[in-house]
Amino acid sequence: MHALQALGASLVELGPAQLDAIELPEALREAVLAARRIASREARRRQLQYIGRLMRDVDPAPIRAKLDAWHGQSHEATAALHRVERWRERLLAEEDALTELASEFPGADLQRLRALVRSARAEQARDAKASGRPPRAFRELFRAIKAIVEGG
Repeated sequence: MHALQALGASLVELGPAQLDAIELPEALREAVLAARRIASREARRRQLQYIGRLMRDVDPAPIRAKLDAWHGQSHEATAALHRVERWRERLLAEEDALTELASEFPGADLQRLRALVRSARAEQARDAKASGRPPRAFRELFRAIKAIVEGG
């Protein structure tokens, strides 16, 4: 019973597009939407209990599967961004990192990457002197690596 109530609370936290993507009975959908509008802590708790009661009549497996899939995608996306970030840090810190990137991703435009790395290093040296300018090449290097990693 508590697990169903927790699952219902997860539904309340979803965005409108995600909620629309899940097949729910109309009464449950209305209860979830009503819970979003409730500001009072006690009233919200009672509404979540009501959602838990309504969840008893619904097969929770497809809902859990959909939530788990979204949760997994979020972790995968975060891991991919961390991987790009690690490559950027290595390219800026190590001289031989560019050849390793080229060996792992053969289609990479090495000339462009080399120029971006050089510009980003120059920006970092300027920022150490507090130039006050935004790190344009640093960000562009991230976007270029991201395109390579996602494409490769």
